[in-house]
Amino acid sequence: MLNPGTIQYEMADRTRGITCGGIGAVQMLVQQLGLDKAIDSRLRIFKLRNPYFESDHVLNIAYNILCDGDCLEDIEKLRNDETYLDAVGAERIPDPTTAGDFCRRFSSEQVERLQDIINEIRLKVWTQQDPDFFKEAVIDADGTIAPTTGECKEGMDISCKGRWGYHPLLVSLSNTGEPLYLYNRSGNCTSSKDAARYLDRGATVCLRAGFKKIRFRGDTDFSQTVYLDGWDQKGIPFVFGINAMPNLVQIAETLPETAYTDLSRSPRYTVKTTPRCKPVNVKEQIVKERGYQNIRLCSEQTAEFEYRPVKCQKSYRIVVLRKNLTVEKGEQALFDDIRYFFYITNDRKSSRAEIVRQANNRCNQENLISQLKTGVNAMKLPVDNLVSNWAYMVMASLAWNLKAWYALLLPVSNRWKDKHERQKQKILRMEFKTFRKYFVTLPCQIVKTGRRLLYRLLGWNEYLDMFFRALDSFSRPLRC
Repeated sequence: MLNPGTIQYEMADRTRGITCGGIGAVQMLVQQLGLDKAIDSRLRIFKLRNPYFESDHVLNIAYNILCDGDCLEDIEKLRNDETYLDAVGAERIPDPTTAGDFCRRFSSEQVERLQDIINEIRLKVWTQQDPDFFKEAVIDADGTIAPTTGECKEGMDISCKGRWGYHPLLVSLSNTGEPLYLYNRSGNCTSSKDAARYLDRGATVCLRAGFKKIRFRGDTDFSQTVYLDGWDQKGIPFVFGINAMPNLVQIAETLPETAYTDLSRSPRYTVKTTPRCKPVNVKEQIVKERGYQNIRLCSEQTAEFEYRPVKCQKSYRIVVLRKNLTVEKGEQALFDDIRYFFYITNDRKSSRAEIVRQANNRCNQENLISQLKTGVNAMKLPVDNLVSNWAYMVMASLAWNLKAWYALLLPVSNRWKDKHERQKQKILRMEFKTFRKYFVTLPCQIVKTGRRLLYRLLGWNEYLDMFFRALDSFSRPLRC
């Protein structure tokens, strides 16, 4: 079937085309939100702006990632493409070494200011949403290891897992998957270091936007009991995992059996047609045939009790999840095992199953971390010290924020409300490489005239109807 015949290559006549034609829509979005002007007015890195402004550098790094760049060196290809320069309306853009030098100019206070500027723009996007959007803001916190093979990066250290690098903290809005705050830390620090401070700042951003309720979530490393009373007094519900300490396990074991009820987990999705047969579990077959040890979940039960942590002045609700496991080797069952998982919360209205589900849903933040690491490459650590790599993380993660804002500003008409809402959620939950493939890397011919810049699309894909609806939205002023 694949028989093209003799293949020959030759240089074409002078044509003006680019592969990342969707960057024009992104620029329209930036101009509509006033992101470039906000950066130039509030972020002062240079004493003399000649020829570049701060927004030129910040957007240059974000645009490089949106245009399929993996690292700072990929900027070199863009800056030597005259058609790309015309497409973004620039005579020149910073080269990779200049971009790296810009990252090194940041102080910690200036990185914080850049994040505050981005969050100010984020508020503009949120104000365009329907009232249902503001029912509750769920804020997640988690840390991750950003490894590096370098040996001379200031601030790097060895983590508890034996990997050298940094340990960034991510505080994000679970509703939309937007990173509210990134904080770079040394590789050997704990996951919860400074998490309470950034959770409070994230809550302040959401309250300014008009969210009616704020909820905090985190794993066992983030059950910072010294802060629980303060959050409870502010009326902020929280669900944190808490370590299975011996005293908690003892309480769980001494609870009467009648205190436990079976946990029934709801299906992840609803089958719209007839259910299909489950495929053969090849992995389980191999484990049995070769006599490997296997742990099988038999049942789950939940219970609850009151508990006052040492650093708290009041008691809180502890929901305990008991997992009944069977340890097998081949076809033979060796012994039964019981493991306990604990969640501390001040939410006394939700059922135990809902508390467990809320805690488990926090794991979706792992997908966001994975996207920032592998899709956006925001944690590639291209510079030589902790603060400059922190600045690069924030500027690179702007590419992900632009994707989220792209989806949130997609217009929804009353006639096609259900369809348009599904499309908005689809783009919002889309992987970064998929978004880049269908909305940015669009082959375009660039026609530059005296009064306008025309992007002439040279291909088609199934998302172009959303693309043109987005263009129509970006060309209009924001709703007050």
